Amino acid sequence: MTMITTTRERWAWAFYDWANSAFITTVMVAFFPIFFRQYWANDLPSEDITLRLGTANALASLSIMLLAPFLGTVADQGGIKKPMMAGFVTLGVCATLGLTLVGESQWQWAMFAFVLAVVGFLGANIFYDALLVDVAEEKDFNRVSALGYGLGYLGGGLLFALCVLLTLKPAWFGLADTITAVRWAFGVTAVWWALFSIPLWWWVRERAPVQAVRPPLFTLLRQSVTQLRETFRHIRQLRVVWLFLLAYWFYIDGVDTVILMSVDYGKALGFADDSLITALLITQFIAFPAALAFGWIGNRIGAKRGILVGLAGYVGITVMASQMTEAREFYLLAGAVGLVQGGVQALSRSLYASLIPQDQAAEFFGFYNMLGKFAAILGPLLVAWVGALTNSPRLGLLAVLLLFGLGAWLLWKVPRR
Repeated sequence: MTMITTTRERWAWAFYDWANSAFITTVMVAFFPIFFRQYWANDLPSEDITLRLGTANALASLSIMLLAPFLGTVADQGGIKKPMMAGFVTLGVCATLGLTLVGESQWQWAMFAFVLAVVGFLGANIFYDALLVDVAEEKDFNRVSALGYGLGYLGGGLLFALCVLLTLKPAWFGLADTITAVRWAFGVTAVWWALFSIPLWWWVRERAPVQAVRPPLFTLLRQSVTQLRETFRHIRQLRVVWLFLLAYWFYIDGVDTVILMSVDYGKALGFADDSLITALLITQFIAFPAALAFGWIGNRIGAKRGILVGLAGYVGITVMASQMTEAREFYLLAGAVGLVQGGVQALSRSLYASLIPQDQAAEFFGFYNMLGKFAAILGPLLVAWVGALTNSPRLGLLAVLLLFGLGAWLLWKVPRR
């Protein structure tokens, strides 16, 4: 059904990125790993803590990876993207609030609440990404999507900075100590996530499905299986597409692992909390302009070569991180990650767009988004298990090189269309 979209709808859609980026920055990357190690699992050996953190991230990602294809097709065919998104946002917000109630040494409950919160975050993103076609015409996809990325970096960074101040100066806010402040940071993040989701619920309109009457749930599930088979058939027929997707799965897993496990790695090396937080802020605010710069680089040397440059940067960062001993080195590496992180993500999307059939862009991008959102499964497990088996977090980090190497090798083999 043709629908005239409005500027208000596009901004309301993009503001959800402002809302949920606060969770991944403040909870997933920063405060949960620190608080888990120092408070919820303070009676466990360092290697066991890393193992549990890696397992929690992998379990959440694997759960959504298995559910995502069915959830997406059911929502598309039933016209229920917004209601299903609301369900996952509610799960994520409530689980994040639940983290404020977990007591000292109760690492099992902390892991349980964290996995539910990440499932809510990742599950909601399925439908958030799918709503892009409801708020913008094809010619505006890049601009509106970039608006979401920009607001996400900005909103996530601002709330993160506020929560850092909250934990460094709890007395300024009338809080008793740092532990209380971290609990408040989880609560503030949950409220931020819920509050800035409201514009999407109010103003974004979902296109109605083709059928006049919504089919029953069993019929939707059966249709989703049929649609999945059709998608896999199309990808199998296009070698250039499935080869790129395989490469993307490996190297984006490495990228996500560096993001998710960086704070825990710094803690394992004995770096102070304020050093880790400062490094995260550096990464957050460098990543967005660096992504724009990589867009210019991609125009000059090609998107594939630009991605390979970024992956080479990640290899250097990983090797240097395995040798670092001082906090100032962590700052430099954080800035380096910010330089390549946004660029690899931006150029991957533009290269994929140039490889797929243009008249099937929505179908193929749905599969791409699924891989991108739920890739961080193998990497955290590699870091956790290698670190546990060798009793060395440095060797655990170096295991990520396998993902970057395989991804770069497969990407190099992707031919021009």
